[in-house]
Amino acid sequence: MNSNYLFTEKQKFTQWWIWLILLGINGMFLYGIYKQFFLKEVFGDKPMSDAGLLLMFLFTLVITLSFIIMRLETKIDNEGIHVRLFPLHVNFKFFKWDEIEKAYIRKYNPIVEFGGWGLRYGFKGMAYNVSGNKGLQLEFKNGKKLLIGTNRAEELEQILYSLN
Repeated sequence: MNSNYLFTEKQKFTQWWIWLILLGINGMFLYGIYKQFFLKEVFGDKPMSDAGLLLMFLFTLVITLSFIIMRLETKIDNEGIHVRLFPLHVNFKFFKWDEIEKAYIRKYNPIVEFGGWGLRYGFKGMAYNVSGNKGLQLEFKNGKKLLIGTNRAEELEQILYSLN
């Protein structure tokens, strides 16, 4: 960790229901593969081809693996804010303090305001979020807005206060 960072946070998807859905879908396709490939019985009323079943399983597996490795990383220093949603962003996006009009912590509704979690676009701007309902709201001098989700709102608020 860079000692120049005033704040660092790494977040992952922790919602139990997301994992339940992903494991359920993967389990269903695995069962279908077992049934069609090993028991030589059709899976379902309108069965897929073996190749289609295998491709769908691989597709859902890739989605599940992406949720496993996905993480939101936020770093704040005296120069600005560094954020990335890995693996969608390999490099950090950097926002200089002099580009930012306002920065504050706020409570938000991820479903209503942004349509869920992840890299989202909503009527209140863009959001990087993976869990919770609190975030660092950035309002830029050019009128754009960005919300960065946080699970350490109080600590982040103290950092923002110390920078002013």
